[in-house]
Amino acid sequence: MDVVDTGIRSLKEFDYEDKTVLLRLDINSPIDPGTKKIVNFNRIDKSLPTLNYLIEKGAKIAIIAHQGDTLDYMNLIPLKEHAEILSKKLKKHITYLDDVCGPAAQEAIKELKAGEIVLLGNLRYLTEEVSSFEDSVKLGPPEMLDTYLVRNLSPLIDIYINDAFAAAHRNAPSMVAFQEIKPSAAGILMVEEIEALTRVMNSPERPNIFVLGGLKISDAFGMMKQVLENGAADKILTSGITGHIMLIAKGYDIGNENMKFIKDRHLDKFIDPAIEYIKKYPDKIMYPVDLAYEIKGERKEIKIDELPIDNICLDIGQKTIEIYRDVIMNAGTIFVNGPAGVYENSNFELGTKSIWNAIAQSNGYSVIGGGDTVSAASRFINLEKIDYVCTAGGAMVRFLSGVKMPLIEAMKKSYLATNI
Repeated sequence: MDVVDTGIRSLKEFDYEDKTVLLRLDINSPIDPGTKKIVNFNRIDKSLPTLNYLIEKGAKIAIIAHQGDTLDYMNLIPLKEHAEILSKKLKKHITYLDDVCGPAAQEAIKELKAGEIVLLGNLRYLTEEVSSFEDSVKLGPPEMLDTYLVRNLSPLIDIYINDAFAAAHRNAPSMVAFQEIKPSAAGILMVEEIEALTRVMNSPERPNIFVLGGLKISDAFGMMKQVLENGAADKILTSGITGHIMLIAKGYDIGNENMKFIKDRHLDKFIDPAIEYIKKYPDKIMYPVDLAYEIKGERKEIKIDELPIDNICLDIGQKTIEIYRDVIMNAGTIFVNGPAGVYENSNFELGTKSIWNAIAQSNGYSVIGGGDTVSAASRFINLEKIDYVCTAGGAMVRFLSGVKMPLIEAMKKSYLATNI
């Protein structure tokens, strides 16, 4: 059987000839705030292998997907352009219908012929699919069978395929309910995402290096705890605010401005965990030995032994870059989440740029993910130099943090139920 070692069924197990497939994609894409046009096609491109496979096998395909959310209202737009882009890339017409699961959508699914595709309206137009509903109304998958989406679409389909790993942390009907009542499998992208991340966690080439930076340090600390405790990480290279927290945990006074930045964002709560990790894993956690700041528009660097200063530090220094580069160049596996500094400012791009170039030149197996991480990488290197670029952000972090995710649990349950 073509099943990944996580116990999730692969789509290649089913016969699709003249079968109606409900395909859940994640093609939620960055949108230009002015034009409302899609500016990055990464997730759309990654959905093509599954679509091409289903077309080749003679499936009748109804796609459900989302764009934006109540918490991301400016990006909550119709999926018409998504359909146009998919049509061009597949060189095959995709019908777009601005109806999620009402009478028009149901009729369109009924009329599908083998090899035909319809993209239905934005799932987030349904109350039961938005994040605020998920947070307020705690439904389990069996209870979701009574939702509008599942009641209307389930009688019309033969097989449910999910290729939306980037939304795996979402407990929504489109993600976890159809598995309760329909034969279900993971798409090609979902299998690839899980295999790449599982390789980082469970069977990495050694040494396995985690490069953790950026501002969203809750992600870094969630992953750090898991990979330290299970022995996945041989070294963790910290930078950005994560690096600052580690310096504080080591007893360095990083200065009032840097400390104010951390406290204003309530990030000082990570200091105690950092102290614990450094005490428990002293040989695994690396922190900056110098930092960069700005005076009168010029980049300056300072050794950590010369701290504190009154300036805010927004990048790692050259000595840290040299040390980190040496570790990266000798790594067997490299996972990256978050830039090393405020790379958007030319005075503070050196750390991020240097680390990305080291990763691009390294022979180690490299995996990256998360919007800001991918943006930083694409600014300084050709992404083809990275072995795997994950489409997920939050889902990737949760997976590497050892958190059980609704989609994966639903897919496992479905596979077990059909193999008893």
